[in-house]
Parts: sequence; structure tokens; C-alpha cells
Amino acid sequence: MSGAVPVAMPERPGPRPSTTPTNPHTQLDQQPSDDRPRQRLIGQLADLPDVVWAASTISVPGAQALTLPRGPHRGPPDAFMIDTEFAHLHPAPDHSLHLVLPSAAAEAAIDAGWAEQHPIARLGLISPGAVMVYAPRDAHEADIAAGLVRASYAYATGSTRSLRAKT
Repeated sequence: MSGAVPVAMPERPGPRPSTTPTNPHTQLDQQPSDDRPRQRLIGQLADLPDVVWAASTISVPGAQALTLPRGPHRGPPDAFMIDTEFAHLHPAPDHSLHLVLPSAAAEAAIDAGWAEQHPIARLGLISPGAVMVYAPRDAHEADIAAGLVRASYAYATGSTRSLRAKT
């Protein structure tokens, strides 16, 4: 996947999970039965250059944020939720994540059933590409989620180099 995310995505099996309609934007069902998908997801993101993992400054307590150091080599302002935070993973029992994608990629993820637009983005208060990616329920879904986070990273860094997820 290159800096602009693939627009064709496989369909997510099953119905969409239930979520809250406002902040905190939380996934209410269809979480994984154990922590293995989340650990696989985190493992695939460990090698993103220059990413600093920190407590989220915009999400619920316990959320892990992916941030970039301050500097001149960054993507557009719409690639971030706040400051240099481009994605965050919600703690258990939620396990969903929020991230920012370019508009076409966000639409593709939503259309394929992997994500939904953040309710605050629908109001125009944050980037229109801010989405909730549903909690991965298995290894395959963790791979899809990792690809979306890598696409968010590419958007945040203005990168065009390949960012394929490890398999």
C-alpha cells in the first residue's frame, strides 16, 4: 500500500458492531475473545519510523496514541486528530481504534465495513477522514487494521514509500 491507501478493500464479514453516537466514541460489541489480535496489531506497528507511542491527549484514559515528533516533515493538518497524534488504540474492553485517513481511503474503509466516520468529524469539528476502525477479532482483521494504521501514518508523514503490513 502506498502513501495514498488502496481504495479497494475486502469486505469485513458480518454486521457492523454497535457504537456510541457521541464522545466517547466507543465500540459496544464484537470485541475479540482474547488479546491476540491486538498484540498482533501492535507488533505490526512497532517498526513505523519515528513514531512515538504515548498516552492519547484526545481519547479515553488508557488509550495508546501513535504520534510523530514535531518537525518539518509532516503531512497536511487534516492528517492529525490533535497536535501530532494521527491514531490511537482504545483499551479493553473496547479494542477499537481511531485514526485519520485521506478522504478516499476513509470512504473505502467505511464502504467495506471496517470503519465508520467519527461523530465529531460528521459535525466538521475534526478532520473528515477521522474514523473508528472496528476492533480486530482475529489475525486477518488485525492485518487489515494494521494496513489502515500504516495508511494513516503515510498520510501523517506525507510519505509515498511503500508501507505494506507484515504478514
